Amino acid sequence: MDDRFNTAAGWVLGAAIVALGASIVSGMYFHADSAEHPEEAGYFIEGAAEEGGADEGPDLGTLLASADAAAGEKVFAKCTACHTIDQGGANGIGPNLYGVMGASIGAHAAGFAYSSALSEKGGDWTWEAMDEWLTSPRAFASGTKMSFAGLSKPEDRANVMEFMSTYGGAPAKPEPAPAETEEVSEDFPGDGLGPVEGAEAGAAESAAGMSADQPVAAANAATNTDGATKVDE
Repeated sequence: MDDRFNTAAGWVLGAAIVALGASIVSGMYFHADSAEHPEEAGYFIEGAAEEGGADEGPDLGTLLASADAAAGEKVFAKCTACHTIDQGGANGIGPNLYGVMGASIGAHAAGFAYSSALSEKGGDWTWEAMDEWLTSPRAFASGTKMSFAGLSKPEDRANVMEFMSTYGGAPAKPEPAPAETEEVSEDFPGDGLGPVEGAEAGAAESAAGMSADQPVAAANAATNTDGATKVDE
C-alpha cells in the first residue's frame, strides 16, 4: 500500500516539475514577461480634411424668383397618378390640389380623409412648408399615408410650386436673400493721395502733402553754391 502511494506521489510530483519547467521555457521563448514593440510603429490613417458641408445652392426666394411653371408642369406629371389639380377636380388616392398653396395643411380638400399626421400638423401651405413637404413627405409629417419619396432637386421643387400657384393662387413669395457685400479694407501704405507713413512719396505727392506755409524749392534754384553764403537783399 505504501509503495503504491509513494509511486503515485512520485509521478504527480514529476509531472508538476515537468509542467513548471515547460512553463518557464515557453515564457522565456515567447518573452511573456515583457511585451515587445514592433520595429516599426503603426500609424493612424488620416481621413481627408472636411471642407465644410455640401453647397446647399441658392435660397428658396432666389429659386422661386426664377421658377418656371412650364418646367414645373412636366415634373408635376409624376403627381397625376394620385392627384388632380383642376378646379372642381375629384379626389383620388391623394386630394385635389387646386388652391392648395396658402391653404390650411391637411384640410383644404373637402371630403378627403387626411392622415392624422397631416391633419394635426397645423399651419398653412406656405412656400417654405410646401418645399419641405416636397423634399420628403415622411420627414415633414411622420406617419403620412403619402408614399411619394420626394423631389431631391431644389429647382424641381421650385418649378412645381410655381406651376401649382397658377391653379388657385398662392401667398407672397419669400424674398431672395440679399447678396453678400465685400468688406472695404482699410488704407494701406501708398494708397490714396498725399504722403503716407511708411511709403515713399513722389515729388507731386510730396508737394500735395505740404501746407501752404511750407517753402517749395524753385525749379531754377542753384544746385552748387561753392561754399558761398548768399544773402537775399
